[in-house]
Amino acid sequence: MSIFATKSIEQLKAEAAATGEHALKRVLGPLNLITLGIGAVIGTGIFVLSGTTAADNAGPAIVLSMMLAGTASALAGLCYSEFASTVPIAGSAYTYGYATLGELVAWVIGWDLILEYALGAATVAVGWAGNLTSFLHDFVGVDFPARFAAAPGTVVATAAGPVTAVFNLPAVILTALVTALIVVGIKESATVNTAIVMIKVAVVLIVIAGGAAYVNTANWHPFVPPNTGTFGEYGWSGVFRGAAVIFFAYIGFDAVSVTAQEAKNPQRDMPLGILGSLVICTILYILVSGVMVGLVPYQQMKGSPAPMVVAIRAAAQASGGSGLLHAMTMLVELGAIAGLTSVMVVMMMAQPRIFYAMANDGLLPPFAKKIHPRFRTPHITSLITGVVVAVASGFTPINVLGQMVSIGTLMAFVIVSIGVIFLRYQRPELDRPFKVPLVPFLPALSVVVSLVLMASLPAATWLRLVIWMAIGFVLYFAYGFHHSELRKRTVHAPVVARRTIPDAS
Repeated sequence: MSIFATKSIEQLKAEAAATGEHALKRVLGPLNLITLGIGAVIGTGIFVLSGTTAADNAGPAIVLSMMLAGTASALAGLCYSEFASTVPIAGSAYTYGYATLGELVAWVIGWDLILEYALGAATVAVGWAGNLTSFLHDFVGVDFPARFAAAPGTVVATAAGPVTAVFNLPAVILTALVTALIVVGIKESATVNTAIVMIKVAVVLIVIAGGAAYVNTANWHPFVPPNTGTFGEYGWSGVFRGAAVIFFAYIGFDAVSVTAQEAKNPQRDMPLGILGSLVICTILYILVSGVMVGLVPYQQMKGSPAPMVVAIRAAAQASGGSGLLHAMTMLVELGAIAGLTSVMVVMMMAQPRIFYAMANDGLLPPFAKKIHPRFRTPHITSLITGVVVAVASGFTPINVLGQMVSIGTLMAFVIVSIGVIFLRYQRPELDRPFKVPLVPFLPALSVVVSLVLMASLPAATWLRLVIWMAIGFVLYFAYGFHHSELRKRTVHAPVVARRTIPDAS
């Protein structure tokens, strides 16, 4: 049987409707889905990567990078919404690839999504740790031991002088707490996420409204700083490199599609959750990044794990110690801690459900589809995800993690967008509660924009992707190929005798 054999839409829908001990629990409504999307999107992008990307790549033109990344996300979001309403089953891009482009492509996406969700959660944990240690120092008067507050080899500035870190303990502690939460249940995780989302959206709105009064327009000039002679360091190449890196900030919306089997009415609510959260977050991102690079020269945010705090603190000093800006600093640090926590919840909730979908198809061992008898969650893969995230966040720098997540996500977007075109022509009669307009133009544009952003990432990131995919191919042909449920059903299907028609001559 071909490695590009596809699963039928009818079979996928039957699996989505299945009940029993291996079934997930349908408890999520439209508000839960929108806040899950916002919970995953608003976090590292606003509180961490927006500042570091402005400092390293785009300067004030980070606003343009945000717009470009948001456009790419919107195009992909339309494609995800069509699939999520047509095939409402856990697995997201993995499942969509299986339905349109075949088993091997589905495996590639599933393996690729580990970069998005597991390493994405690790990236967030590192940013969370930076904001926590900053908050403890500024407002509690406690200095967390620098040796245990960053990835190995990271030089941390302290009052006693620079210290080389050996381990990121706060990131590992957060990972353990979030792992416990997602094991307990999807509804509990969604409820906690909704509460946190309300807090961090309020903080972002306060920063936009309060910070706008202290913007120094001189900090916006030149809006596109001249290129240094190196691709990606300012200039227009820096805008594109910045969009590719900051794209990490938008990846949360596709995590909504992973929970399709836990939505009460997925055909109606999945597009609402995906596109609604994306629109809200894109507007907030553009506004807050413009305010941030207007508060302080972008160079001052370079190398900081909490660049927004740096920007507000510098603006407070420049204004003679504004009480409002000082209060905003505390709010931002609290908002960042809360916001990054909700991103962790959504990403670490998504990854085990990808494993669950792959195990149901036989591409991963059976333990990966086990559901806890009481909590109705994929508890074993949730624990495995927790261990992977803890190790990655404890020992890997944030810039390496962020770029790997971006390239993995963009690759998934390319395949999903191609899949929409394929399925429109293969199965035009399917019921599609939500349709991407202007097919094939918009999905094709999504492919092009995603590929352009991928091309803007450093060569080292591409090398890591190639190595990661090579490992994935070995695992597929060593295990998944031989245990595929689709292949088993085809091999053991009854053979229908074919009538021999006599030769007319």
